[in-house]
Amino acid sequence: MKRADVDELEKLMGQFKSIHAEVSALAKKSPNDAVNSFKIKFINTTVANCNKFFGQNYKPFEYFDVFDIDDVPSNSDVTFIISQYIESLEKYRADNIKNNLGRWYFVLEDTKEEIQTAQPVKLQK
Repeated sequence: MKRADVDELEKLMGQFKSIHAEVSALAKKSPNDAVNSFKIKFINTTVANCNKFFGQNYKPFEYFDVFDIDDVPSNSDVTFIISQYIESLEKYRADNIKNNLGRWYFVLEDTKEEIQTAQPVKLQK
């Protein structure tokens, strides 16, 4: 993992968590309502950026690239897919961190810089 990858990972995690919070709130009120095209454009951009970042190794579904603008997904559909991306982002993060004396750091190949992070989510429970 490179230093720039940490920045991209943190950006994507923040975007997906924000999207998830927004769409989850809509899904609780109206799970079968369609997500408007304005939001779908931004969601698709984030999903496409994440797919590019992941390559094939961490992509949650090999056959899913982005939401179809012509077949607008429901709030619950988007919530489901975004949840899978959040899990994959966490898996990617967990695979690229190490524990050193009780603190967690990203494993970086292009710098000696130490970037601290939280412990893997699976270990927090």
